[in-house]
Amino acid sequence: MIQLSHKTAGFTDSVIRRMTRICNQYGAVNLSQGFPDFDPPLEIQKRLEQVALTGPHQYAVTWGALNTRCALADKIKADTALNVDPESELVITCGGTEAMMCAVLATLNPKDKVAIFSPFYENYGADVILAGATPIFVELHSPDFTFDKKELEQAFKDGAKALILNNPSNPSGKVFTKEELMTIAQIVIKYDAFVITDEVYEHIVYDESEHIYFATLPDMRARTVMCNSLSKTYSITGWRLGYVMAPSKVIDRVRKVHDFLTVGAAAPLQEAIVSGLTMPRSYYEDIRKLYEGKRSLFLKGLDDLGFKYFRPQGAYYVLVDISEFNYEDDLEFCTDLARLVKVGAVPGSSFFADGTRNYIRFHFAKKDETLRAALLNLSTLREKISRR
Repeated sequence: MIQLSHKTAGFTDSVIRRMTRICNQYGAVNLSQGFPDFDPPLEIQKRLEQVALTGPHQYAVTWGALNTRCALADKIKADTALNVDPESELVITCGGTEAMMCAVLATLNPKDKVAIFSPFYENYGADVILAGATPIFVELHSPDFTFDKKELEQAFKDGAKALILNNPSNPSGKVFTKEELMTIAQIVIKYDAFVITDEVYEHIVYDESEHIYFATLPDMRARTVMCNSLSKTYSITGWRLGYVMAPSKVIDRVRKVHDFLTVGAAAPLQEAIVSGLTMPRSYYEDIRKLYEGKRSLFLKGLDDLGFKYFRPQGAYYVLVDISEFNYEDDLEFCTDLARLVKVGAVPGSSFFADGTRNYIRFHFAKKDETLRAALLNLSTLREKISRR
C-alpha cells in the first residue's frame, strides 16, 4: 500500500475556493472568493494582445524577466523609497501564493516555530506545516483587531523564529498602525527573529489609514521577506503573478526553491504586466477611490439591512456577524446562503485558529450592479433562513 504524507493528512481543500464551486452550483452571486468581475486596465489588456502575437512565448529567466524585475524595482522605490537591486533582491513568482510558499521553504527548517496572527488567510497555516514547521497563533482582538504585546512576545519566548504579517489584512480588513508595527519590530530585534510579510492589498486602504511597508522601518530591511502579488492591484487574479523582495542572501535561497517548484512565471504575462508597473502614480489613487466607493455602497447596504460587521480599514473584505441565526456550523450557513439566498460568502472558521463560527466573510471587489444584486438577495436572508 502507498503510504501518504503525514503533513497533509489534516488538510482540507481551500474553503474559499470551495465556496466558489458552491456558488456556481446554485447560481449565487459570488462574494466569497476575492476576485473582481470587471476587467483589468485597458493598457494591460492591449499590451497582452500585442504580446500574444509577438511573444515572448518561451521560458523567461527563472527568477523573472529582467525588464519586469527592473520595472518592479522602480515601482517598489516609488512606493517605499527603498532601492531594490532587480538582479539580486527580487524573484517573480506564480502569484503571491507561491511567493509565500517560497519564502517559507527558503527560511524555515523542520520543527521551527512561526507566529501567525489570527484571524489569518488560510494558506499560511498550510504553508508552515508543509515546511515541517509549527504555527503559533496570536489573537487579534475584536472589535479593532489589535494584538496584545505580551501575547505576541510570548510566542517568541516560546520559540517563534518568525512572524507572518498580513497588512492590510485578510479577512479582517485591519491596517496596522505605525505604533503597532514598531512594537513588532522591537520584539523581532529582541529575539533576533524576522518577519515574512504579505502586502498584496498595499494600495487598497481607506479613511485615515496608511499602509506602512514593514521593510521601511528602522533596521527592518534586513529582517523582512516581503511577499506580494500583482493580482489585486491590477485586477488580474488569473494571471498568477507575484514576487518576493528580500536581502540577496535570502533571495538566493528563494530562487532555488522557486526554480524547483514552478521553474518560472508565464513569460507572456510578465511582458504584458510591465505596462501596468509603469503606469502613472495617479492609477493607485484611482484604485483606492474605486474600492472606497464599493466599500461605501456595500456597507451602507449592510447597515440598511441591520447586519453587524467590522468596518474594514483596508483590503476588500468585510466580516459579518451571523450570531442571530444560531447556526452551529458556519459552513452549513454559507451553503444555505448560496442555495436559498443566492449569495456566496466564506465561513469565518476558515480564518480563526480558535474555531470561531459566528462570522462570515464577504468581498466587495465587484461591479456596483453586482453588489446591488447581492444586497437585494440579502434582503431576503431572514425570510429564507430561519433563526434556530
